[in-house]
Amino acid sequence: MLTVLVAWGVLAGGGVAGGAPAAAVGADLHRSGAAPVAPGVVYDEFRMTLPRGTVHGHLLTVDLAEPRVTVDLLYPGAVGARSPVSQLAAERRAVGAVNGDFFNITETQHPGVQPTGASVGPAVASGRQLKGAVPDGQRFGPAMPPGATTEDVIGVGYDRRARLDRLTLRGAVRTGQGALPLRGLNQYALPVGGIGAYTPQWGPASRVRATCGTDTDRAAPCSTETAEVTVRHGRVTAIGEVPGAGGVAVGSVVLVGREEGARQLRGLRLGEPVNVSSYLAGQGHGRLRCAVGGFPIVRDGAPLAGLDTVAVAVRTSAGTGAGGRVLYLMALDGAPGQTGLTVRELAELMAQLGARDAMDLDGGGSSTLVTGDAYGATVRNHPSGGAERPVPNALGVFSAG
Repeated sequence: MLTVLVAWGVLAGGGVAGGAPAAAVGADLHRSGAAPVAPGVVYDEFRMTLPRGTVHGHLLTVDLAEPRVTVDLLYPGAVGARSPVSQLAAERRAVGAVNGDFFNITETQHPGVQPTGASVGPAVASGRQLKGAVPDGQRFGPAMPPGATTEDVIGVGYDRRARLDRLTLRGAVRTGQGALPLRGLNQYALPVGGIGAYTPQWGPASRVRATCGTDTDRAAPCSTETAEVTVRHGRVTAIGEVPGAGGVAVGSVVLVGREEGARQLRGLRLGEPVNVSSYLAGQGHGRLRCAVGGFPIVRDGAPLAGLDTVAVAVRTSAGTGAGGRVLYLMALDGAPGQTGLTVRELAELMAQLGARDAMDLDGGGSSTLVTGDAYGATVRNHPSGGAERPVPNALGVFSAG
């Protein structure tokens, strides 16, 4: 069993929401003691006293060097869908899980447009590349630090090492007249002027949201120049002006275009042969077997510059250590009377836990950590909304022991 040794220090640089930054000095940490969940997986709980209140946290430490341990992305069978973390974990019999990426949770700026529930960043599950990243200006969640993008992910490769990476969509729509660039894959938002592909993995959610907002303004109006083309078994079978809804049939791909992308799609003809190809190109060595989006907060054992020091919230984070052989999954508790952390404080906490690199995942009412056994999944923290919030994905841990 992996032995967890954690050196706790002083959290600094935080502040309460709406107030001036204040140092959280003299943090008083009380740990419950590590308890084994399964071979290679340990659960721990802690309370930390700050001047503004008590932080209650839940931690899974995963030893990826243990051959019986694996990690995968959990999702409800479709990109545009949501389920509680406990349900996702129980269905796959995961021994542990935390909620994943930020997602398209609301569409108050676009009356009549339904939110898709799809996540912001790239997603890879069991080696299958599910989706690409929306434009930076279309994301949900707190401000990212300088240099971060929606393409940033944390994942585990086929080499069984966890790492931070960046997954960029590469693809093309090849027609008899030439190749058109593919700018999206199962995304709730497409770049202005782009073409996106929607596969059976997207699910039945409406594709209208993909043509709303701009690359820099999520609340901008929906485009008035759109097109949708269905390609089945390599040939165009339908051409329309408005993005539709409903599942994409096996053997088919639906292309959605806006502005210039719409004009390009309208140039296609029924029966015309079309080939759509796409892949997510990473910067790290080797392919990722699973990956989930978020934004980096720790690199090389130190918090990144430019992290928020004001807004306090319940938060979830995933980090890597020991050369990628250790994965840390942490969620704060949202029970009444407890406080959260700023993003900067979260980064310092993850570094003190031993993470050399770490990501901020979705927080607030989404923050959920569960452990599982043969009887189901147990929610270890108290979600801040009083009940589990359905989410698009989660990082799940499995053990054959």
